[in-house]
Amino acid sequence: MANVYPVSVVNRYVQQLLSLDPVLSSIWVSGEVSNCKRTMSGHIYLTLKDEKAAINAVIFASDARSLTFFPHDGDKVEALGHISLYEKTGAYQLYIRTMKKQGQGSLYEAFEELKAKLEKEGLFDPAHKKPIPAYPRRIGIVTSRTGAVVHDIENVAKRRDPGVRLVLYPAVVQGAEAAPTIVEGIRALDKISDIDVIIVGRGGGSLEDLWPFNEESVARAIYEAKTPIISAVGHETDFTIADFAADLRAPTPSAAAELAVPDLMQVVRTLSDLSFKRQLALKRRLQLLRAQADAASQKLKAHDPLHQIQNVSLEMDQLAQRRNTAIQNRYTMLSMKVDHLSNKLKLVSPMHPLSKGYAFVTDKDGGVVTRAKSFHAGDIMQVAMADGRILSTVDEVK
Repeated sequence: MANVYPVSVVNRYVQQLLSLDPVLSSIWVSGEVSNCKRTMSGHIYLTLKDEKAAINAVIFASDARSLTFFPHDGDKVEALGHISLYEKTGAYQLYIRTMKKQGQGSLYEAFEELKAKLEKEGLFDPAHKKPIPAYPRRIGIVTSRTGAVVHDIENVAKRRDPGVRLVLYPAVVQGAEAAPTIVEGIRALDKISDIDVIIVGRGGGSLEDLWPFNEESVARAIYEAKTPIISAVGHETDFTIADFAADLRAPTPSAAAELAVPDLMQVVRTLSDLSFKRQLALKRRLQLLRAQADAASQKLKAHDPLHQIQNVSLEMDQLAQRRNTAIQNRYTMLSMKVDHLSNKLKLVSPMHPLSKGYAFVTDKDGGVVTRAKSFHAGDIMQVAMADGRILSTVDEVK
C-alpha cells in the first residue's frame, strides 16, 4: 500500500525544496503591480503580473521602510527576493527584499551603492543627529524660488508663528546644475550665525527629478553643517540620500515647516495649562504646609511648659471641685443619717411617751421605780412629766 501523507507534511516538504533551490533563493522578478495594499503593521501585500501570469508577493515592514518609493497599482517594477511556500495555505509567493521601477535600474543601483557607502562611513549615524530647536526665530530655506515649496513653507510658518523670519537661498533643484547650488545654499546659510535651522527640499517627482538630492556632495554638505537641517524632498513615500543624512526628515515641505515652527497658539494654551497646574500645585503645597504647621504648632503647644502648667492647674481645679462635691454629698448624706437617727432616737427616748400624757416615777434620788410596792408611806417620790417634775410624799401604797 502506498504511503499517505498529511497536507502539512506535503506543504513543508515542498517549502524545503523551494528553499534549497539556488535560483529561487535570490531572484529578480519583473511585472506590473496590482492589488497593492499596506496593512496597519506596515507589511505590503501585492501581486506582480504580466500578460500571461501572476504571482502573489509580500514586503515585510522591515524591508518596506528602506524602499525609495511606495508601489502603486500599474507601476512597472523589478523586485528582488526569494520564492517560498506559505505552508498554511499551500500557496507560493515572492518575498520581496527590495524593489525598483523598471527603466531606473542604473540609478537605483547607484542609489543603493552610495547609500551603503555613506552609511558605512557613519553619515547616517543617529548619534550625529543634531536636535531641532524648539523655538527658532530665523529659518533658512534651500529650494527653488519659483516652485510651490517656498510658498507652502511660508504659509505654514507664518500661520503657526507670525514672528518667525525666513531666509531663502534660491537653488536649482533639478538637473545637472542642481547639486552644486544646493551645496552652496547649505554652506551659505550655515555661516549665518542667527539661523536656527535649515530646510532643504523640493516637491515630488520621478527618481531622475529627485536625483540631485541623492548626490554625495549634498549628503556631505548636510552632514558637515553645524546648523540642524530638515530634509523635505518629494512626497511622503519618496526617500533620498539627503533624507538619511539630515538631522530630521519631513515627508513634505509643508510638514517640514510644521516640524520647524511651533504653533504659538498651542504654545500659549500649553503655557496657560502649565500655569494653571503650577498655581494649583502651589495652592495644594501651601495647604499642605499650613496643615503641617498647624500640626507642629499643636504638637509644640502640647509640650509647652506653660500649657502643661495650665493643664495641671485645670486638673487641680477639677479635682478640687470633685472633692468639694464629694464632701458636700458626704455631709448631706451624714446630715440625713443624723436626722434619721435623731428621729429614731426620739421615738425610743423615754421622754417621748411623756408628750402623749404619760409620766414616769423615780425615787427621791432619781432612780426609776417601776413597782408601787417599792414605795412606803412617807417616802419621797418624783413624777416626771413632759414639761417638768413633781416632788410628792407617799401617803399610802395600795
